[in-house]
Amino acid sequence: MGDQYEVSESGAGALAIPSLRWEELPEGPVLVLLDQTRLPAEEVELVCTDVPALVQAIRTLAVRGAPLLGIAGAYGVALAAARGFDVEEAVEALAQARPTAVNLGYGVRRAAAAHRAAVAEGAGAQTAAEAALAEARAVHAEDIEASARMAEHGLALLGELLPGGGHRILTHCNTGALVSGGEGTALAVARAAHRAGELRRLWVDETRPLLQGARLTAYEAARAGMAYTVLSDGAAGSLFAAGEVDAVLIGADRIAADGSVANKIGSYPLAVLARYHHVPFVVVAPTSTVDLETEEGSDIEVEQRPGQEVTEFSLPHVQGPGVEAGTGIPVAPLGAQAYNPAFDVTPAELVTAIVTEAGVVSPVTREGLAEVCSTSRWSKSRSGNGMMAE
Repeated sequence: MGDQYEVSESGAGALAIPSLRWEELPEGPVLVLLDQTRLPAEEVELVCTDVPALVQAIRTLAVRGAPLLGIAGAYGVALAAARGFDVEEAVEALAQARPTAVNLGYGVRRAAAAHRAAVAEGAGAQTAAEAALAEARAVHAEDIEASARMAEHGLALLGELLPGGGHRILTHCNTGALVSGGEGTALAVARAAHRAGELRRLWVDETRPLLQGARLTAYEAARAGMAYTVLSDGAAGSLFAAGEVDAVLIGADRIAADGSVANKIGSYPLAVLARYHHVPFVVVAPTSTVDLETEEGSDIEVEQRPGQEVTEFSLPHVQGPGVEAGTGIPVAPLGAQAYNPAFDVTPAELVTAIVTEAGVVSPVTREGLAEVCSTSRWSKSRSGNGMMAE
């Protein structure tokens, strides 16, 4: 039967099917994922019976988004333990699947620490596997709660920065229920504004090269009944110049101790535009995305992805005789070189505020960020890195 720990009821309302769920089948447990590479044309689920399948799903972006990667990583460890695979081997494979997203390693470490602790106490294989699963469920439940708190704090911040409502919000990539157990991060704030009758327009960057904005954020916004408009990334400047943007809301894949923010490529130019046009630039992310062990933004490892994502338009949902999923249409000469970093890093001085489940950091300083982490109900995990509920 289906597991109770899928996306929350509010998050599920934004999706046709859950973004992730643990399911117990007669032949053994599985992790079921909504294949985000097939959206919005098709709503197809992937069933992962082992860690290699999950690692492949992570690398191909079938499952993506910082908080959800943490949840998936934790369940991946539980899956390996439950099916009798080498847990330490699974931990290493999962943690290395995507280098920039700190939540992935965080979730993996949480479940792995629970498994190791059970083994150290003399527990059998089944009991140790149950401990890993319980920890994965805890990571999942905490993210649901964090999403709701971020939406609350973010909406209050918008009210302070932009009194009067009627917000015109520009967002980048996808930060909604597809990346979370709940309603997400930045898009959860926009949804809260929509429900409060304070959202006038959601501007959705297409987010080249993989179009997570056009394919995923627009998909969620449409299902939620939000007023939204998709624009090409290069059109953002003209939108600012026309005075059509009141605030920028983005998520994060890693936040360094100095407040520098790594997010989907194209975020940094938006921060520069926002500063020039005196528009608030707000980052929404849980404290589990804050990596206090990474001192500065320049220390963040930025994932480099295949050049064909730039030189081709991927068609993952193409159907028909002789046509395979993943077929791309060339948009550059054969052999063209491509520069394709998955993320860029925005310095703290360009960030108006960082919204977390524990509160808002503004101005963004090293001291302020450390304080909001230390005073939250999330404390250092057993692994010594990341946050967890007490």
